[in-house]
Amino acid sequence: MKIKNTDILVLGGGAAGFFAAVSAANQRPGTHITLLEKSARFLAKVKVSGGGRCNVTCGEDDPKTLAGYYPRGGRMLSRLYFEFGPREVKHWFESRGVRLKTEADGRVFPVTDSSQTIIECLTREAVRQNIDCIPGADAIQINPSESGFEIQLRDGELIRASKVIVATGGSPKKEGLIWLKNLGHEITEPVPSLFTFNSPGHSICKLMGVSVPQALVKIAGTKYEYAGPLLITHWGLSGPAVLKLSAFAARDLAEIQYNFTVLINWNGYSRSEWEKSLDKMMSEHPKKQLDNISFCGLPSSLWKFILSETGISNTLQAGQLGPKQYNKLLENLSGFTLPIKGKTTFKEEFVTAGGVSLDSINPKTMESKTCPGLFFAGEILDLDGITGGYNFQAAWTTGYIAGKNAVIQFVENE
Repeated sequence: MKIKNTDILVLGGGAAGFFAAVSAANQRPGTHITLLEKSARFLAKVKVSGGGRCNVTCGEDDPKTLAGYYPRGGRMLSRLYFEFGPREVKHWFESRGVRLKTEADGRVFPVTDSSQTIIECLTREAVRQNIDCIPGADAIQINPSESGFEIQLRDGELIRASKVIVATGGSPKKEGLIWLKNLGHEITEPVPSLFTFNSPGHSICKLMGVSVPQALVKIAGTKYEYAGPLLITHWGLSGPAVLKLSAFAARDLAEIQYNFTVLINWNGYSRSEWEKSLDKMMSEHPKKQLDNISFCGLPSSLWKFILSETGISNTLQAGQLGPKQYNKLLENLSGFTLPIKGKTTFKEEFVTAGGVSLDSINPKTMESKTCPGLFFAGEILDLDGITGGYNFQAAWTTGYIAGKNAVIQFVENE
């Protein structure tokens, strides 16, 4: 059996794993750090994120405000962000030659608009710090030992490490986390987060490609709602409003097997604002056909669709709207009812809600409470944020904290 020794072993070659490794190396240069990735490619999710541009972080810097963007783990992260938050992440990359830009919606990207810029920065840092990065290395078992840990790889190799950082990402099934449960950690059932809503066969799907900038989407019968851009697709609904809503409602929607109803307010107006807009349209254009009216900035095809769903002829004149038609139109503008049956994973932003419970770790150091010397970072933990750079920010921060404390503890134990 081939045996390899290292000071700190990092499992997982994604954003959290790389940042944990370089954080440890920067804390104490010369520490022998090994990073394993079971697939053939490092930083694969970084590569495809943000449509290939990599949404590095968010534009919000206040730790307390940031907590509200995390359906799970926000309280813990808000404390960690005082030490290493978005401001520190931006400085870290910019000090290493990566120029960043903040777009109007608060998302932060490299000015190159290429995720490869972020990948090259991280890999350069790993090379500079002499981190041993090994692709295609699948750890199948980890056992505590007198000197730290022994990690068995699928190819038969054994690695002995003083400290281990687990940053293997989210597992779609609880079975994939049994090896951590066997070490005494509480596991929260994984469920998908950040997904789109399917409405198969509904006539709305004929509007695929149509979008509105500020819809309010609410899950009927619940407290869950979110406002933002909405996109109609050939399978149903997508866009930031839906993705963010799915994150907060992830667990409840999983329990009902993704069969529910949404109410769509197409402009986010209050009911009285919609009434004023309809009254103004009727008074200013009483003899104009409804299908020729540009109403409240709604796309023409969407406006005609709403008229059709209301049972109103496109050729009806605005001044001819009767009370029943008026009220039904008002309902479809302020709360259009759409049945949802199923979901579609938004592959570029796929996130898992669930994983190692935060009750199983020290929230200040990311160290396991049941297995000293074992640390966690990233999506393996039961924490996740909405789309917009929040999940990468959580990966950088938890990676930084885990790497820093793993090497501090290693030095203390020498």
